[in-house]
Parts: sequence; C-alpha cells; structure tokens
Amino acid sequence: MMGRRVVISGMGAVSPYGAGTSALWEGLLSGASTVRNTSSLDAIGGLRCKVAALVPELDARVIDRKKRRFMSSMSIYATLAALEAIAQSRLDADALARRSTGLCLGSTTGSPQELDAFYRQLVQDNTIENTKSTFFFRIMNHSCAANVAQALGIRGRVIAPSAACATGALAIGMGAEMIAAGLQDVVLCGGADEHHAATTAVFDIMQAASITHNDAPQETPRPFDRDRDGVVCSEGAGIFVLESLEHAQARGAAILGEIMGFATLSSPGDLAHPDIETIGACIADALASAKVNPDMVDYVNAHATGTIHGDLVESGAVERVVGAAVPTSSLKGHFGHAMAASAALESIACVRMLQEGKILPTRNLRVPDPACQHLNLPVKIMDCELNIVLKNSFALGGVNAALVIGRFAA
Repeated sequence: MMGRRVVISGMGAVSPYGAGTSALWEGLLSGASTVRNTSSLDAIGGLRCKVAALVPELDARVIDRKKRRFMSSMSIYATLAALEAIAQSRLDADALARRSTGLCLGSTTGSPQELDAFYRQLVQDNTIENTKSTFFFRIMNHSCAANVAQALGIRGRVIAPSAACATGALAIGMGAEMIAAGLQDVVLCGGADEHHAATTAVFDIMQAASITHNDAPQETPRPFDRDRDGVVCSEGAGIFVLESLEHAQARGAAILGEIMGFATLSSPGDLAHPDIETIGACIADALASAKVNPDMVDYVNAHATGTIHGDLVESGAVERVVGAAVPTSSLKGHFGHAMAASAALESIACVRMLQEGKILPTRNLRVPDPACQHLNLPVKIMDCELNIVLKNSFALGGVNAALVIGRFAA
C-alpha cells in the first residue's frame, strides 16, 4: 500500500458467539456452531430456509440512553464493538474528537427491523400516529456510521460504504487508504448488520439459501463441501482501530497487526454470479498493493458462503493466483454469513490467527467437492507460523474486495 504504513491497534466484535473478540475467538477455537432454528423464519409462508445465526441478548446500557434511543440493533452492535476496539487501543476522548480521527463503517441497508415495523403499521393500520421521531435515524443507509460517530464524538471524516457482503472489507480497505494517503491519522472501520427474515428470503428466492438442514441446523452451511446447498444468514458487527504507524508509535500503542494491501474490482457481467477472472485480478491487485508475492501468503481466509457457484469460482481464483498449496478455509460454517459484518469479523479472526499461530478449519467440511478439493482445505486446527494472510470478500452486485493482513514487524 503506497504511503504511510497502516497498523491495527484495537478490535471489537459482536457476533452470534456474543459480545467481545474473546467470545468470537474462543467460540471459533471450540468449533461450536451458532446456527439455530429461528422462529421468525418459521412464520414466513413459502420460505424454505428455517435457520440463522443470531446475536444473543446483550446489555446495551453502557451506551448513553440519549444516544441509544436513535439506534436499531445493528447500530447498538456497532457501538458496542467500537467501544471495545477503542478500549483496547487506549484512544481517549480527546483523540477521538480530533479532525484527524475518522470513521468508515457500513451496513447493507438501514435497519430492516425498523422498516418492517413502520410499514406493517402503515399498510395494516393506514396510520403513522405511533411512529416515533427517532425512526428515520434508524433506517438511514448510513445509520450505523452516524450513530457510532455521535456516540463516540467523532469529528473527522465519516464514510458509510454499502456493498452488501463486501462492505466490511471495503470499509477496512478505504480506512487504510485514507491513513496511507495522510488524510487521517486514525480511522475506526468495519461493518454491521442485523438479521431479518427478508435477508434470508432474498437468498431463498435466488435458490442460494441452505434448505436441507433445517432439522440439523449445526450441519450447515458447508463451504467447499460436496453437499453444500447455500447461505445461512447471521448478524453482528466488527470494528478495527487503524492508525498510521507513526501515530501509533508516538503514543505507545500496542500494535496487533498491519493492513498491508487492499484492492476492490467490479464484475460487470452478472449481478448475481461472481466470475473467476475478476476475483483473480482482485486478489492479484491486493497482493501487488502489499508488495507481496503470491508464494509469501501463508493462509487464505475465503469468502466461501456455501453456495455451489460461489465456492467453486473462488477456489479456482485462489488456485490460479496464490496456488493450491496454501491453506484455505472459510468461517461461515461456524457463524453463518453476517453480511456487511462478515469480512470485519473474519478479519478479526485472521489477526488472532496471526497472533496465535493457528489456522482455523472450515466447519462442516466433510467431503470436499471434487471441483474444490485441489485446494489445501484444513479440516482441523493447524498450528503453524503465520506472517501474511489474504482475506477475500465478494458481494452480490459484482463488488469484489481483498485485504492483505500481516503480522507486524518494525
């Protein structure tokens, strides 16, 4: 990445494992699945997928009530994750208030839960009499970014990228680019989303949701597996504190890792299906941005959601650019697809893997698809030295993103 080096000084998470990066990491290490049968899906006629991975009930009272009243679930998730990341980074209120500190945080849409409640009242009762004045601030497309900025007192740049499944990776990459270019010294960045039946329904309508494991929810999704049958939706938030190396060192911050490279490219051929050429080019561009040769990559954290076409195309692109020998896995089998939050949560896991020298396997991978099995697909935790990780993220609409995350070396 051209310009200043960009390092990670804080991380925060809210996931189906609960609040905190420790809960996320310990849940992943245990191999536990968070996928469950979900009552909100049972009530929808024609919806075949009945499973999701949801965030357990959280105590949000740490957020000031006057700020919290403007927040939907996903803004609460994002704020809690941001507070954890800030605490770890040891940034104080004065540092957050400087114009050199920014925020890059996105979601797929505004709150689907709040939109649902509003339109049910409007359509069924033909009234808006009970609609609260805080409603709009929960359904804005930049609701998470606006609410977190207000809660934390951010005065610098506030940017809210929105590209569905690639949002978290875009936010991290854009935040890193702003720092590298000298436009900000610190950027809080990541993604957040909340689950709604409509999210699962979108994938079901497109024949891309998992529908064959409703009676055994922990057996799905199954990335790279011969018997994979689609996406399981989830929710949560992941937040990074990124800084220029000089800024972090000047204040004595502990450095957790480094964002070495980033790339994003569009696949204009098909809104619904990724293509191997663009994905391969995106991976290659990210490595070039990091000045990393393909043989230097120690691990690939795949986007792999468990769809037939998506996993196949990604596995081919990884083999073509990085090679078949590099260990490659997906974390979707553990906690589903958290949409805008997925890349941020998975990137947090990548940093922990770099720190701990462990590669997490793909949960539910029993029999690799013959078309994917050319890759090195771990089925158990691997202990090994890791220095450089490639994190892939691909979205409906043809938005592709890749991050290169490294162990920090002075």
